[in-house]
This record gives sequence, structure tokens and C-alpha cells, in this order.
Amino acid sequence: MGLFDKLREPVVLKEDSSAKKQLEQLDFYSKLAPESVKEQIEQDKKLVYYGIKGEEALMFELKNSHMPMYILHDIFFEENGLTTQIDYIVITRKVILIIECKNLYGNITVNNQGDFTRTIQFGKRYHKEGIYSPITQNQRHLDMIKEKHRNTKGLLTKAIFEHYFDDTYKSVVVLANPKTIIDMKYAPKDIKSKIVKVDGLNSYIKRLNDESRNENMSDKQMKELADFFLQSSIPNTTDYTAKYQLEVNEEKTVTVKEEPIQNTYFDSIENSPVYKALKDYRYKQSVKEKIKPYFIFNNAQLEEIIKTNPQTLEELKSIKGFGDAKCLKYGKDILMILGDY
Repeated sequence: MGLFDKLREPVVLKEDSSAKKQLEQLDFYSKLAPESVKEQIEQDKKLVYYGIKGEEALMFELKNSHMPMYILHDIFFEENGLTTQIDYIVITRKVILIIECKNLYGNITVNNQGDFTRTIQFGKRYHKEGIYSPITQNQRHLDMIKEKHRNTKGLLTKAIFEHYFDDTYKSVVVLANPKTIIDMKYAPKDIKSKIVKVDGLNSYIKRLNDESRNENMSDKQMKELADFFLQSSIPNTTDYTAKYQLEVNEEKTVTVKEEPIQNTYFDSIENSPVYKALKDYRYKQSVKEKIKPYFIFNNAQLEEIIKTNPQTLEELKSIKGFGDAKCLKYGKDILMILGDY
């Protein structure tokens, strides 16, 4: 640490959150929406509210860490048409943490393949479901930071990005719900090392700094990195009520007197039930993964799925843009939806 470095306590440079804006939009729209849509809005409001409470618990821990660090909350990046939202970036003397905050309910199990499963109890019954890996989600954030730096020139701490990225940038998933039980008995070591409960976060950060062989960054270097991320972050202009307006419009369409259908085809693909079902699935997946819907499949691919009506994963792969990875991730769900129509 430099002789003239004075930073001793955490400094919060960005504390606001788009989640609060989302909650305000949902609250306002729930007062205007018809009853058929209101129930879904109220359910989504609960999820957003729990997420906010989880992030507030995490912020409380960071503020009371008594460690020199810069804290940035809710950073939104866009690069080459791709976007990502990072819950927290925390810049310490030796490491920079990219934090994904999860206020998960139920009991979580991570198997030896790194897959996440959640078990929820309903009375005497148990429901088990797979959930998207927050480790994978956070890796996308790291990839975006790498890409953003490649397109940035003149950064004083360039060496930290280019030559010491893996040693300096650390991905961590913080479980903010104190009631959540996580079983990582058989989880790969690499995944175990990236998951921590919120009450153990400060000890985790201290250990990372103690074990790191990196040289201490000066106050100037730390602040420069923080400013870089702040200047790179853009406002999140997402309209969180748009999907509900779509449902309202669809509901109004149903009230129009329908003419008898002369054949098995609808007047357009867009008006067919399977199109709406696939589009709804795409939207829900994009929300879960915090990515744009067209990253899952775009409208042209959606129409091609309906036209070709694939019955197997191999047939789905014949559609442009559906490689092994995408078919493995979304294929079974898509085929199941097609099978329902």
C-alpha cells in the first residue's frame, strides 16, 4: 500500500438500483391492470421485493466490512449489442469482486456436474426443480467486462485487465436468504469456492485478499477502476410493464367475434397459440437469465420452429442458430411446447 494512501473504510459510489424502479412501475401498473393480469403482477412484485431485500442485506454487510473498498451497485453494461446487469462490483486492494446476489427460497443442491436443483416443501409434499446456474450467469458478466476493456483505450491499469484478469477478478455468488440451506457436498471445488452466504461475505473478501499474490492497488488505481465502471454503466431503460400490456391487448382481441376457421391454419403465425406459447417461454427464460429475449431465439427462428415443427433435437439443430449448446439448454422445453399443440 502506498505511503499516502488514506482509504481505510468502504466507500459506496453507486447505491441506487433499477429494481426499485421496476417495483415502482409494477406497483403503478397493478392499480390500472384488469383482474386477469393483476394476479401475475402481484406475484412478480413479490419476487422483485425479495430481490431488493437480499441486495440490501448484502449492502449492509459491505458497508460494515471496515475494509478499504469501492462499492458499485447495479451496474448495467452494453457492448456490441449485448447487455448485462451486474448486482455488485467491489474493488478492494488486491481483488475485484463481481457479485451476483441471490435471495433464493427453498433448499439448494449442487451436484458433481455443477447443476443447481431447488427443493421446495408444500405441507407434506416436496417439489424439486432445476434452476439456472448463477455461476454461469456471473461468468457472462466477467466476459462482458473483458470485452468492454478490449474496446477501451488509455486505461491506466491496463495491465490488471489484460495480464492479471483471472487473478484479479473474482466471481462470487452471495446467498442472501438466511433460511436457505445449500448442499454442496458433491459440488466441484471450483463452484464451491464461488458461493458464500451473506453473513460470511466479509470474511470471504478478507481471505481472498490475504491469499492473493497481487500487489496492493493504490487509492488512485482503485478509484480509477471504479470511475471506469461508473462511466461505462448506462441507464437501464427497460419497460417492465410492457409484457402485461401485451396480455391486456391479447385479452381484448379475444373479445372480438371470431369468424369460423376454414382450415387448420391461423391467419398468421403470430396469432397462433404455439407462437404465443414459445414467445412467452422465451420471455420468461430471458428474465430468469437476465438477457435479451432474442439471445435465446429471435423472431425469425421462432417462425422457423413453427414452420418446420421439429420432433427431435436433431431436427431442431437443422434450424440456423440452434447448435449443440442451445439445443441442450432449451431444446427439450421447445419440443415439449410444440408437443402441446
